[in-house]
Amino acid sequence: MLYLNEAQTSSLVDENRALAAARRAFIDHGKVFPVSRAFGAREGERFTMKSGATPDTVGVKIGSYWPGNENRGLPRHGSTIVLLDPETGRVSAVVEAAAANAYRTAAAEALAVETLSRPDSTTLAVIGTGHQAFYEACAVVLVRPIKQILVAGRDSAKATTLTNRLANHLHLPVDAVPVRTAVESADLISTATTAHEPLFEASWVRPGTHISAMGSDAPGKQELPPKLLESATLFCDNSEQTRSLGEFEHAPADALITSLGKVLRSEAQGRTSADQITVFDSSGFALQDLALARALIAAHTEQQKLTATA
Repeated sequence: MLYLNEAQTSSLVDENRALAAARRAFIDHGKVFPVSRAFGAREGERFTMKSGATPDTVGVKIGSYWPGNENRGLPRHGSTIVLLDPETGRVSAVVEAAAANAYRTAAAEALAVETLSRPDSTTLAVIGTGHQAFYEACAVVLVRPIKQILVAGRDSAKATTLTNRLANHLHLPVDAVPVRTAVESADLISTATTAHEPLFEASWVRPGTHISAMGSDAPGKQELPPKLLESATLFCDNSEQTRSLGEFEHAPADALITSLGKVLRSEAQGRTSADQITVFDSSGFALQDLALARALIAAHTEQQKLTATA
């Protein structure tokens, strides 16, 4: 059995590797199974299990949240991927991927932006100032010619911190602005929050905008106004999940929701006009975690070969 620890995977992951793994996960034909939620022994401790299978990859991703870890000098969020041998069902690999998980989530947005947004999109609005927002912005810059980033959040100090970090990392103009200003100015909108109510008004969104809703991954979470979902063209990462624990829990019952994988496989249409508003919901699905684990294992194997021949 192979075991890759957090330090190893943190050194192996990067945006391009995560994007390639995401592309494979969305294109692959596979199955995902109902998300299982459970709790630790102490108040606030919880974990989620997302499982899936393709002909050559079977496994489960365990995402944990242990608030007491902050007092131990450890991250509160954890991510562990367990792969099973498709032939025998025995454990073949355990991959710790907490840091890599941020790249994995952002890669889904990059893939959606690359597939669904206007190629001439140059202004990105990021709503949310937490850990994940940084990675979302960096991933979008990989696939579109971004010239300006607008950051909006409830906490002005966190917005300023994120603005400075992005500006220093990407060497682009980045400004902290009110939410309405960000939305009304944007070609692309990325929401990365833990919100349980809409972050902005539907009327603020310009024709032709693409929106990636990255924060809704549990029942009751909500980032977008329902009125927007009535008129926009809707896409998701996984059709089985999007209405139960994704943003489209709040979409009209008769709304057509297309999986991004079908668009990538040329089985469905993506954007059909420049004025169309497109929305992508990412609830996070197991096949992406499994593909990331395989990519990290492949990178580790290659690294070991290079070390052996050096």
